[in-house]
Amino acid sequence: MRILIVKRDKLGDMLLTLPVIARLALRLPAAEIHLLANDYNAWVARDAQAPVRLWVYRRVRERGRLRIGALAAQAPLAWNLVRQRFDWAIAMGGSESHRAIARAIASGAHRVVAYAQDATEYSARLTDPLAPPALGHELARMFALLMPLGIDASPQTTAPVFDPPIAIRELAAQWLGAQRLEPGGYVVIGLGARRGKKKPDAAQVLRWARWLHSHHGLRTVLMWTPGSAANATYPGDDELASAILERAGAFVHPYRGPIRGSIGIIDAARTSVIPDSGLMHFAAASPGGVLGLFADPADSAPAERWAPLGPRARHVEAPVAVAELPDGTIFAALESLLAATPARETATG
Repeated sequence: MRILIVKRDKLGDMLLTLPVIARLALRLPAAEIHLLANDYNAWVARDAQAPVRLWVYRRVRERGRLRIGALAAQAPLAWNLVRQRFDWAIAMGGSESHRAIARAIASGAHRVVAYAQDATEYSARLTDPLAPPALGHELARMFALLMPLGIDASPQTTAPVFDPPIAIRELAAQWLGAQRLEPGGYVVIGLGARRGKKKPDAAQVLRWARWLHSHHGLRTVLMWTPGSAANATYPGDDELASAILERAGAFVHPYRGPIRGSIGIIDAARTSVIPDSGLMHFAAASPGGVLGLFADPADSAPAERWAPLGPRARHVEAPVAVAELPDGTIFAALESLLAATPARETATG
């Protein structure tokens, strides 16, 4: 049996897909599992050594720009996928994705599974449409897509696991060495989130960093999305980071580097505080865990669907904006995480 999983989304979404792939491989050990991913998220599965044959397509548009070479590469890739004669193709995701469904159908698979509100919008090649769920975590929603293959959707969720490869660890070690930071001797505070309401404000970050240093002897590594907040496609945090760094003490270290380095630094941190984002999910899989920040569940992705998973994963959700959360709420959650951190991960800053 040959099974194709189509995964178009970002890094955190791919990380959440790994437990689904693992369950599929466990329940159908004779199956040959293939994964179709894009040139942005495919490395997550590769670095995690997921039990799949990986197919990578280049995104036709990147940051609003058309990539002619990527467009030309679509046809030969599609033909090579059809030649695999897949028995199943799954548009993997917790909600309906027209583009993922189109790629799954184009693979020529005998049966295609996907969430679809109205299956008549697609050809008869969408053989196994499922009603999009209204509730449940993203991971549980993806597990449910395995039901047409005879695999029960267990009510229990398995937290993603990610052990950074040597290249990522070395990248982080080089930066930490230059900053004179020891593994476990700092906490990562992240700013990056698509919606401003999920980000802490500058005053909050400064108070949290001072508390971590004065109460626990821990330094802070500040991470953010480069660019201006005015960028509608990829809003950045440069202005917010500048406001923090202008007033921060020497115990706050700004990280400006590639995302793989970010993941390595997070993996070596005592713990992390990160808004709802891909990095939050990687932090949840790290030894130190994470405090995930959410806000306004009625208007944006709620914690009920996207909360970090794992034994050292916590989250808080503000009614309107993270900026309204009292410090006591954050400190209580951080105390819980710091107490749960293994002793071998700790150090003084």
